[in-house]
Amino acid sequence: MKKVLIVGGGIGGLCTGVRLLKQGYKVTILEKEKSVGGKVNVKIRNGAKFDLTASILMTPQIYTEIFDSVGKNYRDYFELIKIDPIYNVNYSNGEKYEFYSDLDKMVRVLENIEDGLSVQYLNFLGQSFEKYIESRKYFLNEPMINQSEIVNWNTVKQFMNIKPIENTNKYLKHIITNQKLLNYMLFQSMYIGINPYKNSSIYTLIPAISHIYGLWYIKGGFYNYIEGLKKLVIELGGEIKLDNTVERILINNNKVKGIKSNRGIYKSDIVVCNADYPYAVTNLIKDEKKINKIKKEDYSCSVFTMYLGLKKKYDDLQIHNIYIGENFKENIESSFKGKLPEIPSLYLYYPSKIDDSISGSFESIINITVRVPNLQSKNIKWDKKHIRKFRNSIMKQIKNIKGLKDIENDILYESYLTPIQLKHRFNSYNGTAFGLSHKLNQTTYFRPHMKDENIEGMYFIGSSTHPGNGVSVIIEGSKILSKIICDKHDSYKI
Repeated sequence: MKKVLIVGGGIGGLCTGVRLLKQGYKVTILEKEKSVGGKVNVKIRNGAKFDLTASILMTPQIYTEIFDSVGKNYRDYFELIKIDPIYNVNYSNGEKYEFYSDLDKMVRVLENIEDGLSVQYLNFLGQSFEKYIESRKYFLNEPMINQSEIVNWNTVKQFMNIKPIENTNKYLKHIITNQKLLNYMLFQSMYIGINPYKNSSIYTLIPAISHIYGLWYIKGGFYNYIEGLKKLVIELGGEIKLDNTVERILINNNKVKGIKSNRGIYKSDIVVCNADYPYAVTNLIKDEKKINKIKKEDYSCSVFTMYLGLKKKYDDLQIHNIYIGENFKENIESSFKGKLPEIPSLYLYYPSKIDDSISGSFESIINITVRVPNLQSKNIKWDKKHIRKFRNSIMKQIKNIKGLKDIENDILYESYLTPIQLKHRFNSYNGTAFGLSHKLNQTTYFRPHMKDENIEGMYFIGSSTHPGNGVSVIIEGSKILSKIICDKHDSYKI
């Protein structure tokens, strides 16, 4: 039986472990934390379960497919609930709209905003959904290891068909003239940490699939999905070793030999690294050529998240809420220019809208997230004084949201996630929230590969490698990686 060692029990490590166990490999996952999940984790306070980062679930079939692939019914592990409206969107002038995946309801809302706006919306859905279909078929679901996968007439033709060169803002302005709807689409396009005023329009596929497939909620919180994967790994015979910090990946004559951790040495000629790629090549492999390259790459922004335990419920909120602040463009771009936004636009995650099981001793809980610069911006300090100042500027905007004017009076618990924690707890390079930037010259073949070009038996998965960032994207990536490994070391059976 072939042995595989997996560095890191994040979403990529767990999903790859499940797929390789199905193929008959002996899998051991080494995780430095006391719990699996990586950044897709949970903060527990007073019985409440705050999802640490991930909260938006689209394309549910991607989440359930991995259970189907090993003959399990996902319903035995977690419960999916479809939600509609998918977003409650608030604007700084006090206007508020609920946007739906239900087409009839969405058309009615848009026509109330502006006559004919639904036609623009339908054009957007068609054009951006095509980007998703083409991207999955020709790029996201392909290994992108060999140059021939990208440098051939058919691939180039398909690439140009999805018109990737134009930035998101310019592309959307050709379709949508209403600024309220435009800003809503731009906000969603940032979910993988890109600047929508500079980066490719490919990522308009995010709001498109949100509306076409809808959004879903996992009862008990997003971390219940991680718990389901953990249970699946163990049921299939895999090992998960927590509190096990990998110090070095052992390599001899350009071949993997195993792993050295704080708990000892583990031997294997196949290693899958789910640690952040820049951290891995710098600290676990210490490859000078790769280190020099990653220092020159562009990186995504980071996030600042507030976690609040509250003494009341808010009927005016939905599960997913967006606040579009004044000077939207200026403040969105500030996070990519090394400055904190003066008037931040916000994402508010309020699972207590439909789920009392996650609130613990509080009446309700909420996460409030803002895009901020990563730690390459040395002028920003994340000490108590500056966190409090930024927190207050966020709270000033929150009070503009209907029903939240007096929210400060209802706070029983408050804590924060900053780029500092992302760097030190999760080894995220420069404290980024989304790994390497998804610039065109850092995507597909041009992104770090899943299979190391020089080290036999060395593989990678995670936000900074192909196919990229996002829970669903990494789940799909685990399928590609498993096939690569099995093609190399065995025969792929599913």
